[in-house]
Amino acid sequence: MPPITSPVTAQELEILSVKAIEAKSQAYCPYSKFRVGACILTESGEFVVGANVENAAYPVGTCAERVAFGTAVVAGHKKFKALAVATDIKPAASPCGMCRQFIREFTSPSFPVYMYDGEGGYKVMTMDELLPDSFGPDHLPK
Repeated sequence: MPPITSPVTAQELEILSVKAIEAKSQAYCPYSKFRVGACILTESGEFVVGANVENAAYPVGTCAERVAFGTAVVAGHKKFKALAVATDIKPAASPCGMCRQFIREFTSPSFPVYMYDGEGGYKVMTMDELLPDSFGPDHLPK
């Protein structure tokens, strides 16, 4: 696997990780107790956070990644540099399958996803590694 060339600076990555880890404290997860925080860095340099929001009717809960992307899109952002996702477990958890396709809608196969574990360690993978042979809006007829 070739090394990932990060589009983010060391300072941006530090802020991205801190905000994703802090976002876990806003998670509403009374059923699973599985806190997830996410932070997206927009192409314009803004940081947008999200946390998972569960529901008594389990299938209608929303993952932190989709909360963050939805918030960013509603605020007018459509281009992104990186995503950080933080959980309390080790090793770090990756976005679920639904989130992977949702993220791909707004990113390219080379988009980096930083996954933080409960001890602050992380692993980074591209969307192509998380969702190989994916399709996005660029594959649809215009």
